[in-house]
Amino acid sequence: MTSDTSATVAKPMTQNEKFTACLVLADGQVFKGHGFGATGTSVAELCFNTAMTGYQEIMTDPSYAGQIVTFTFPHIGNTGANTDDEETAKPVAAGMVVKWSPTEPSNWRSTTTLPAWMAQHGLIGIGGVDTRRLTRAIRHQGAPHAALCHDPDGNFDIAALHLQARGFNGLEGMDLAKDVSCEAPYHWNQSRWAWPDGFSEVANPPHKVVAIDYGAKRNILRCLASAGCDVTVLPAQSTAQDILAHNPDGLFLSNGPGDPAATGEYAVPMIREVLDQTDIPVFGICLGHQMLALALGGKTLKMNHGHHGANHPVKDVRSGKVEITSMNHGFAVDAQSLPSGVVETHVSLFDGSNCGIAMADRPVFSVQHHPEASPGPQDSFYLFEQFAEAMAAQKA
Repeated sequence: MTSDTSATVAKPMTQNEKFTACLVLADGQVFKGHGFGATGTSVAELCFNTAMTGYQEIMTDPSYAGQIVTFTFPHIGNTGANTDDEETAKPVAAGMVVKWSPTEPSNWRSTTTLPAWMAQHGLIGIGGVDTRRLTRAIRHQGAPHAALCHDPDGNFDIAALHLQARGFNGLEGMDLAKDVSCEAPYHWNQSRWAWPDGFSEVANPPHKVVAIDYGAKRNILRCLASAGCDVTVLPAQSTAQDILAHNPDGLFLSNGPGDPAATGEYAVPMIREVLDQTDIPVFGICLGHQMLALALGGKTLKMNHGHHGANHPVKDVRSGKVEITSMNHGFAVDAQSLPSGVVETHVSLFDGSNCGIAMADRPVFSVQHHPEASPGPQDSFYLFEQFAEAMAAQKA
């Protein structure tokens, strides 16, 4: 992606206003609108997200590396932006598509406008797009490859953008986790945001946890800390020896982007070695869920358009309980490939796809959805507590 950081103040489009941005799909469809944020061109996979809140968390979720996000909810940008809602220091989402261009924000937590924030981080946005038509195209045809261009002068080479979209290789076979992971280990003890003091630090948490960063969201780490975990975060390509050197009570496998089979080239041997050498509890989320499934003998597959939103119903097949969850994934675990001794614990009520697994005889489990709910409902926070309880039981 090439861009500059000159901010553009976005306004609702008028009938005679010229187009300053365009989105060109690999099949030749062209969507024109009003550009905001950074200028330049971004080429990526196009997905849609149905969440009504949390656009800043979504754009800073490392799991969106290599993706342009179409928001189905029209009021994006109304609450502005602030540093507290960033899930990572370096956003990697490839761009934003919205129905109505962002207006001036109205929220007590806002410190800047969405367009200015996006320009600061080199993110390109386009407003004034028929997102309903675009979303239907994604659902029917699968996640397309697209080129998003913002030029304040409105000069577009549609043919060249079309070739760029067609030339994008796609996410299959791409290991993006190593690109968004931390470069060096670090410690985390900040808990979840709470009124009126905001974030706070957890003193003397009882459980030592190593978290593997495949693209970890800050709020996932905060949830671990709030559940009583003293968290040490290690890079994605860490070995079993790196992990066991910390003598952890538990291992956490984070969310992240890209093709799980590609990341599994180095993650799967590490997980298997930890499972062979220790009996510590293991908990995985999103890409971490897929890594655990691969390590246990399962397989993953590319979905048609994936699951991206904060309103996804998931059923716990053991209890019958239904949770409304937050999701962001374009690959899924193939439940039919799970070997003996690995049970399916959660399924999507939208399409029946796998959303959770567990070893039958060990405290090793994972889920596809995001129980930290950033954004989204908090129905699944109990999973962090379940992980902490497993470590306490193991030590006892």
